[in-house]
Amino acid sequence: MKTKKLLFGSLVVFAVFSLLFSNCKKDQKDTDTNHAGDNALAEKTFGDALEIADDAIVNNVNEFSILNACVTVTNDTTVTPHILTIKFDSLGCLGQDSRTRSGKIIVSYTGHYKDAGSTHTITFDNYFVDSNQVLGTKTVVNNGYNSSNHLTFTVHDDGQILLKGNAGTITWLADKTREFVEGESTSTRVDDVYLITGTSSGARATERTYTATTVTPLRVVLGCSFHHPVSGQINIKPDGKDERLLDYGVGDCDDVATVKIGKKFYTIKLR
Repeated sequence: MKTKKLLFGSLVVFAVFSLLFSNCKKDQKDTDTNHAGDNALAEKTFGDALEIADDAIVNNVNEFSILNACVTVTNDTTVTPHILTIKFDSLGCLGQDSRTRSGKIIVSYTGHYKDAGSTHTITFDNYFVDSNQVLGTKTVVNNGYNSSNHLTFTVHDDGQILLKGNAGTITWLADKTREFVEGESTSTRVDDVYLITGTSSGARATERTYTATTVTPLRVVLGCSFHHPVSGQINIKPDGKDERLLDYGVGDCDDVATVKIGKKFYTIKLR
């Protein structure tokens, strides 16, 4: 009889402990915004490379351009495909977006950016942005006009960002559609506006992988001095965690976004 009582008591203790442990796990709030921040940094870093290439090919340096006087641009049109090389000062070139770059962006292209069917392939040679090294390839294909009479582009990114201070490596794989919705008819790029949709995935070393899907198109306004999307939402799903929503806002030109996890909202400063 004593053995049965001991066994019953042990089962009760185990059940209570399990319940307490379960409730403790439920009380642990998921406040991790790192995946959203990494995705935003990669989106911006690889997006900037295309903006820089576009500015360089037309020698466009204005108050909204990322380029600055410490950049050397060479364009070899004697070879096919043509080769555009954008070389930043080896000591660091402070861009007009307040980011410091060094190294080279190399663009292999078959035609002008606005030419239907043209392909631009962007690679990097010892290229650093704010001491983070950027590796990989960005490919942009002009698909011509869609039913709304807007130029559209297929964009594929396959790259890495080696964070400064051995803080880890962000891997980045993205397939996006870039729709040119405003500014095509003008000779300046300041009034250009794009809508970006598609999917991406990535991870940082020792952290969970994640996938991301556009919920509402990212609105990229080249005249915004922060060079972040001014609106749009991305759904991010880290492996083994709940989905979270990265929201760039309602159209303001700033460097702030919100991340919704469950019913909670967190404000993040975009890097």
